[in-house]
Amino acid sequence: MKRFKAYVVSEMPSGSFTGAIEERKFEPLEENQVRIKVKYSSLNYKDVLSATGNKGITRNYPHVPGIDAAGVVSETNTDRFQVGDEVIVTGYDLGMNRDGGFEQYIRVPSDWVVAMPPRMDAREAMSYGTAGFTAALCVGKIASVVSPADGPILVTGSTGGVGSFSIAILHKLGYRVIAVTGKAESESYLKTLGATEINGREQWETPMKEPMLKGTIAGGVDTVGGAYLENMIKSTALHGAVSCCGMVSSSDLHLSVFPFILRGVTLFGITSQNTRMAERISIWNKLSDEYAVKHLSTVIREITLTELPDAIREMREGKLRGRVLVNLWK
Repeated sequence: MKRFKAYVVSEMPSGSFTGAIEERKFEPLEENQVRIKVKYSSLNYKDVLSATGNKGITRNYPHVPGIDAAGVVSETNTDRFQVGDEVIVTGYDLGMNRDGGFEQYIRVPSDWVVAMPPRMDAREAMSYGTAGFTAALCVGKIASVVSPADGPILVTGSTGGVGSFSIAILHKLGYRVIAVTGKAESESYLKTLGATEINGREQWETPMKEPMLKGTIAGGVDTVGGAYLENMIKSTALHGAVSCCGMVSSSDLHLSVFPFILRGVTLFGITSQNTRMAERISIWNKLSDEYAVKHLSTVIREITLTELPDAIREMREGKLRGRVLVNLWK
């Protein structure tokens, strides 16, 4: 039997969790499954939670994290894909309760798999990954309601993967972007992505008692939740729109209905994990075309499997900026 490498997280008798590169053997395919030779994956916050033993993300260990994967079909039990097809898998239960993209081969239900867009390859797909996919979902919802002429769009968590891609895509579509960050040293990076204005997070992180604030923005992409999202909604002008996709600050939301019934503000909840397949295909095609970010190199850092533990630690400590691309064969 052939064997392949994987980054496996195990639970120790002490209750701690540790990761190491191990060799694994192929398991037979089940009905309607495909096996994919993973060329690239990427590191996301859910992977950090899985790799550090968060049982709300991953119930059973040993486990291979990695909620993103892109590569080539090497074996198939379905008519949907043929051996040699280039494909993408993000979301669903990949890397959560099913072994994920931090291994050289994965086997997944064919219903989870998206055909690679013609103008994209595995490296570019994983440079976007779930972060870019989520950003594209957020921007697409806002663009369905708000035009660039309506005013600026606020982006929180702007140095993270979703925030960075949201800024770049919004800028490409002609929107003015206000980036919120607590990292003063990131101003140049954010302006390179397309931000026209930088706000310190202290302007948005404090809860405000007023049911509405002055309508200074046309909408926003919020990746952190809590008071940031509350203040964003309260500050959105007439007929604006906000996309919500994160809760690292808080999952609570303390609001009146006034922004919604007096200003007609639209709040979009974004679920990248459970996006319908038709919309998945549409978003990946947009990322290969009108949403494509030309300067991906400014957002991407490529690592190997052996470098994963350091990158996981950096992300957990809030020291990472942009995206971490994982090369499975380097």
